[in-house]
Amino acid sequence: MALSIPDIVGTAAALCSMASFTPQIIKIWREKDASSISLRMYVVTVTGFSLWTVYGVLTGSWPVIGANSVCLALSAVILTLKWRYRDR
Repeated sequence: MALSIPDIVGTAAALCSMASFTPQIIKIWREKDASSISLRMYVVTVTGFSLWTVYGVLTGSWPVIGANSVCLALSAVILTLKWRYRDR
């Protein structure tokens, strides 16, 4: 089964979105410092991915659910690390 151009573009976009959080997680984890991370930005980001995931569930769109669930988990890790290392 050949993928269509929209499927290829959507898959590439989802992979880029998911991969974009990984370097930040690694940096925070290694340095044990999240002072440069905006708490407000990640609260909004986690909220946005939560809403996109709910939207995917409500519309039955598995690609939206999958990509946004992974991004939600990764951005939630960053938010958790921000709270964990907030006093350092």
